Amino acid sequence: MLRQWLRAPGSLSRRLAGLGERFEVQTLRQGPARLRCDEVADLRLHSGGRTWVREVLLRVDGEALVWARSVVPCAALKGPWRALLGLGTRPLADLLFKDPRVTRTALRRERLLRGGPMRRRLERQWQRANRASPPHGMLWARSSVFCKRGPPLRVMEVFSPRLAGVGPHTTDASVRSPRR
Repeated sequence: MLRQWLRAPGSLSRRLAGLGERFEVQTLRQGPARLRCDEVADLRLHSGGRTWVREVLLRVDGEALVWARSVVPCAALKGPWRALLGLGTRPLADLLFKDPRVTRTALRRERLLRGGPMRRRLERQWQRANRASPPHGMLWARSSVFCKRGPPLRVMEVFSPRLAGVGPHTTDASVRSPRR
């Protein structure tokens, strides 16, 4: 059930890596971008504030299972979040869960609107990266805000419904693969 994934604390990357032999981060886009209304509120910015966005696919054994979007004020790239610029294909979790100075807000469950701008963005990027549409029903996401000495960083993760049959705490090798 996806509800377990939406609530699971800690590093999503580490949980996904436990599902297969190979975990990968595929960077889809990284650079300045416009914000959504909920991002503006979470980052405590004015809608015209400059921000840096990183959008990725998280893959297990080649299969894309999560589309993620991270947003931070551009000014923070010269301060506490400067390591984002050199992250490349490493998971963001490498920066978030290894530093005890990083705090996280409670996870918030979200549902993307079928015709909404974020869903359309996900669909375009998924199609380009996978040469196929995202799985039907890929609408559930979670978001939270991380802070490190001030400036916030917002992370949103949208889950493939293929994860519904695999719990985030599964360790039995016979049920590891999300493939059906």
